Amino acid sequence: MNTALPDVPEVRVVGLPQLTSGFDLVDRLDLDMHLKVHGPLKPMAGEALAQLAQAVSLRGRGGAGFPFAKKLRAVAESAIRRGVRPVVVVNGSEDEPACRKDTVLINRAPHLILDGALLVAEALGARTLVVGVTRDSTEASMRAALAERGLTDRRNARLRARVQRNPARMVTGESSALIRSADGGPPMPPGRKVRASDSGVGGAPTLLSNAETFAQLAVAARTGPERYGRTGLHDEPGTLLLTLSGAVTRPMVLEVPSGVPLRYVLQLAGAPPLPQGVLTGGYHGKWLDGAGAQDAIVSRASLEASGGALGAGAILPIGPETCALGEALKVAQWLAAESAGQCGPCYLGLPAAARGLEDVLNGGGPTALEALREVTRAVKRRGACKHPDGSAAFIESTVSAFTDDLAAHVLGAGCGRPVRGVLPLHTAPPASAAPSGRRLAVDWTLCRGHGLCADIVPELIQLGPDGFPAVADAAVPRYSEANAVRAVRRCPALALRLEEDASALPAARALPPALPPGRGRARR
Repeated sequence: MNTALPDVPEVRVVGLPQLTSGFDLVDRLDLDMHLKVHGPLKPMAGEALAQLAQAVSLRGRGGAGFPFAKKLRAVAESAIRRGVRPVVVVNGSEDEPACRKDTVLINRAPHLILDGALLVAEALGARTLVVGVTRDSTEASMRAALAERGLTDRRNARLRARVQRNPARMVTGESSALIRSADGGPPMPPGRKVRASDSGVGGAPTLLSNAETFAQLAVAARTGPERYGRTGLHDEPGTLLLTLSGAVTRPMVLEVPSGVPLRYVLQLAGAPPLPQGVLTGGYHGKWLDGAGAQDAIVSRASLEASGGALGAGAILPIGPETCALGEALKVAQWLAAESAGQCGPCYLGLPAAARGLEDVLNGGGPTALEALREVTRAVKRRGACKHPDGSAAFIESTVSAFTDDLAAHVLGAGCGRPVRGVLPLHTAPPASAAPSGRRLAVDWTLCRGHGLCADIVPELIQLGPDGFPAVADAAVPRYSEANAVRAVRRCPALALRLEEDASALPAARALPPALPPGRGRARR
């Protein structure tokens, strides 16, 4: 069974600590201890701060890797042009099950994050600071940190600072979703492409960046670019925070200088000596095969050159005892359930991609594999946010990395290994994506292949090559329940029904060797 990571796993460091300084002294650095460990921090002018960020090649650490100096200058220019004060937003919404680095920082070193955010706010002349979180622990720690600094959301405050709590969803960590929720709207992407530097919170130019990015800025401001650059690679200086999980004996958050061999990082966490593959960058990331993981080093450029991704710093090896494709299928199904349900590529495309991957693993043959590739191609670059793109890239990387296993499933009876659930997933789905407790079923003695059900609830039913419905082998999520009821009522042959779902899948099972027999594909 997939086991969720704790909010604050073990923390280790390779070399001298920077972000994790003081972690060996206390569990959480309050303001007094923070100042003892890191010392005071002087304000910096806007252009000086941008030059510092540029000198240390600081990029966003939330996954996109956008240059921070470029973002800072864009917000400043927009604010001057429009004559309005900008807003600073710290994105601490770390909702991917395999990521804990930002959660660790907020829980244990919240003032290092606030140092960077306040530097930016002072440099830009911002009067509003918003910190987005999604966990009880991060909310409590950040609220305490604001109180320790005397920061409040009162109208007469020189800087209004507040914590924005959102539900724990994959899409709530997207920048536009956080901005939308900070304005009082639902924590979902709005579906329109507007740069935050032009119009963000309250319509003002907004500098939004990941929690680690602000912490890195604070470290660089204290040490200066020359000393900061002595750690790590010359073109990617400094340290990186990684979350190690998957097939490891010691899940952990690890601070390492850039340029450390990936195999050494895996060894520290107790990964298998020769893993089947290593997922880099998390569930919107890419797989490295076992050989590629042995040669890669931990840096953005090296991982990309090897076919992987740094992303948000999640590293997940899997061992030889589990079905790699089956493990990936569980993640693909979770990604589909994380849809906000508001755009077709996500709401319809991701469940279709998960079903397509399941068809491939169940022996659907080359036709099923080509259908899967068509679905993932169709999903990309058409969503309201980057969730469909990242999920499709994960599936494409999966079928490219494990070619031997793929051939065994597509052309034969499968790899013969069980699915052990070594990749962490949240134990409870969001309310809208949670199972309704019911499952669609078809009475094949009555079904005449009218196809109306596939038009009403396409996220759960598609027509097979013979024109008959192929029903997803999954519980109906709550957001699809109304459509499922409508499909049952409108079935001309009265062949479709909703049944109570009392079944529970075992934690570890071998994938079935082939699709169940019967008319149409994937009928269950």
